[in-house]
Amino acid sequence: MVKVEFLGPIAKENIEINVKNLKELKEVLSKDDEIKKWLENSAVAVNDKLTTTLDVELKDGDRVAILPPVCGG
Repeated sequence: MVKVEFLGPIAKENIEINVKNLKELKEVLSKDDEIKKWLENSAVAVNDKLTTTLDVELKDGDRVAILPPVCGG
Protein backbone atom coordinates (compact mmCIF):
# COMPACT_ATOMS: atom_id res chain seq x y z
CA MET A 1 0.00 0.00 0.00
CA VAL A 2 1.08 3.54 -0.81
CA LYS A 3 0.18 6.37 1.55
CA VAL A 4 -1.08 9.52 -0.19
CA GLU A 5 -1.03 12.79 1.74
CA PHE A 6 -3.01 15.84 0.65
CA LEU A 7 -1.30 18.94 2.01
CA GLY A 8 -2.26 22.58 2.42
CA PRO A 9 -5.74 23.65 1.32
CA ILE A 10 -6.71 20.31 -0.21
CA ALA A 11 -9.58 19.28 2.03
CA LYS A 12 -9.08 15.51 1.89
CA GLU A 13 -8.03 12.93 4.43
CA ASN A 14 -4.85 10.96 3.71
CA ILE A 15 -5.49 7.62 2.03
CA GLU A 16 -3.71 4.34 1.48
CA ILE A 17 -4.04 2.81 -1.96
CA ASN A 18 -2.63 -0.07 -3.97
CA VAL A 19 -1.04 1.39 -7.14
CA LYS A 20 2.09 0.54 -9.12
CA ASN A 21 3.20 4.00 -10.27
CA LEU A 22 2.34 7.70 -10.25
CA LYS A 23 0.50 7.47 -13.57
CA GLU A 24 -1.89 4.90 -12.13
CA LEU A 25 -2.29 6.99 -8.97
CA LYS A 26 -3.19 10.07 -11.03
CA GLU A 27 -5.84 8.07 -12.92
CA VAL A 28 -7.42 6.95 -9.63
CA LEU A 29 -7.26 10.39 -7.99
CA SER A 30 -8.70 12.08 -11.11
CA LYS A 31 -12.00 10.30 -10.48
CA ASP A 32 -12.55 12.61 -7.48
CA ASP A 33 -13.54 16.07 -8.80
CA GLU A 34 -12.25 17.88 -5.70
CA ILE A 35 -8.81 16.30 -6.01
CA LYS A 36 -8.71 16.46 -9.81
CA LYS A 37 -8.76 20.27 -9.82
CA TRP A 38 -5.59 20.30 -7.68
CA LEU A 39 -3.60 17.72 -9.65
CA GLU A 40 -2.68 19.95 -12.59
CA ASN A 41 -1.20 22.69 -10.39
CA SER A 42 0.32 20.71 -7.54
CA ALA A 43 3.84 19.45 -7.05
CA VAL A 44 4.30 15.78 -6.18
CA ALA A 45 6.84 14.29 -3.82
CA VAL A 46 7.62 10.61 -3.38
CA ASN A 47 9.27 9.83 -0.07
CA ASP A 48 10.07 13.55 0.37
CA LYS A 49 11.71 13.94 -3.07
CA LEU A 50 9.99 16.14 -5.64
CA THR A 51 9.34 14.58 -9.02
CA THR A 52 8.24 16.04 -12.34
CA THR A 53 7.39 12.80 -14.11
CA LEU A 54 4.62 10.22 -13.76
CA ASP A 55 7.08 7.45 -14.68
CA VAL A 56 7.91 6.76 -11.02
CA GLU A 57 7.37 3.21 -9.82
CA LEU A 58 5.85 2.91 -6.36
CA LYS A 59 6.35 0.14 -3.85
CA ASP A 60 4.69 -0.92 -0.64
CA GLY A 61 5.32 1.66 2.08
CA ASP A 62 6.06 4.61 -0.22
CA ARG A 63 4.61 7.98 0.72
CA VAL A 64 3.28 10.35 -1.94
CA ALA A 65 2.56 13.96 -1.02
CA ILE A 66 0.38 16.21 -3.17
CA LEU A 67 1.69 19.75 -2.62
CA PRO A 68 -0.66 22.49 -3.86
CA PRO A 69 0.70 25.93 -4.69
CA VAL A 70 0.39 28.39 -1.83
CA CYS A 71 0.87 32.08 -1.47
CA GLY A 72 2.12 33.77 1.60
CA GLY A 73 3.06 37.10 2.91
